[in-house]
Amino acid sequence: MSKVGALDLASGLGGTIDKTQVLSAVEKYEKYHVFYGGEEEERKANYNDMVNKYYDLVTSFYEFGWGESFHFAPRWKGESFQESIKRSQHFLALQLALKPGQKVLDIGCGIGGPLREIARFSSTSITGLNNNEYQITRGKIMLKDFVALQELNHVAEVDNTCNFVKADFMKMPFPDNGFDAVYAIQATCHAPDAYGCYKEIYRVLKPGQCFAAFEWCITDSFDPQNQEHQKIKAEIEIGDGLPDIRSTRQCLEALKQADFAADSPLPWYLPLDPSHFSLSSFHSSAIGRFFTRNLVKALEFVGLAPKGSQKVQDFLEKAAEGLVAGGKKEIFTPIYFFLARKPHSENDL
Repeated sequence: MSKVGALDLASGLGGTIDKTQVLSAVEKYEKYHVFYGGEEEERKANYNDMVNKYYDLVTSFYEFGWGESFHFAPRWKGESFQESIKRSQHFLALQLALKPGQKVLDIGCGIGGPLREIARFSSTSITGLNNNEYQITRGKIMLKDFVALQELNHVAEVDNTCNFVKADFMKMPFPDNGFDAVYAIQATCHAPDAYGCYKEIYRVLKPGQCFAAFEWCITDSFDPQNQEHQKIKAEIEIGDGLPDIRSTRQCLEALKQADFAADSPLPWYLPLDPSHFSLSSFHSSAIGRFFTRNLVKALEFVGLAPKGSQKVQDFLEKAAEGLVAGGKKEIFTPIYFFLARKPHSENDL
């Protein structure tokens, strides 16, 4: 598993953005959001720019705190965070009934952590789709203190069966009916329109095959007239690069067919809860956040990290606060699971 250190965190901050332009990029990103006067329609109209800025700015933080897989997972008592992450990825593979040799598409693959794990677990060939150039670069190359090592896919021994493609999942460069299975792990939440995204996935999926996903959603407990609920929603949107957060009902309406995963005895937001401490979630604990905040502040002060780095840390902390509050109040979930099958023919609809 790739784990970046402080020097890697500093060198990667800003992604493909010129280091002298990081602060400006942060400020432009912030202006998309409610806290800075931004509007939902503007975020949706400019989702490509907004999401790319977000992942250029935060990917190093994600790797520093989470490793190669940037997602939450249901977690059982006695199970470590990383074990729960792997189990959720295996769960997807099993729900899709993946078979050796099948051609699979990972929508919004990040730096490829889930892709590599699922490929090894299921012996399938997986294409990772991502519209962020920096994340694709990080998915291919493992760094340690500025030194490029081997490709991560090569280390995982899946370099002959897995690859990355840079493209927008709203208009994918793939032919119709080309994949045996498609999955998305907390990635299609970045889409400006659920129907448009799901329709494009439907197009590239072979008839009779399945699309499975974990979605970020607000629940039926969310009250749009409740100011606290609205504040939590806005914190999650700015801290996680989201144009909006759809409801579970909107996802069902867009899919028309779904299945659900069971709830977990341990809450999905536990790794972000500052009142909970474990060595495996140190970076997300109150002490860990204090350490990271001051590390980034020091790196920016001495010039190793670009100006604006501390502001990125600030909105990520805001996201953590919103996610924990949303989870505790049961108005938000990042693990709304569904399994939708593409009919064999129009007669099956």
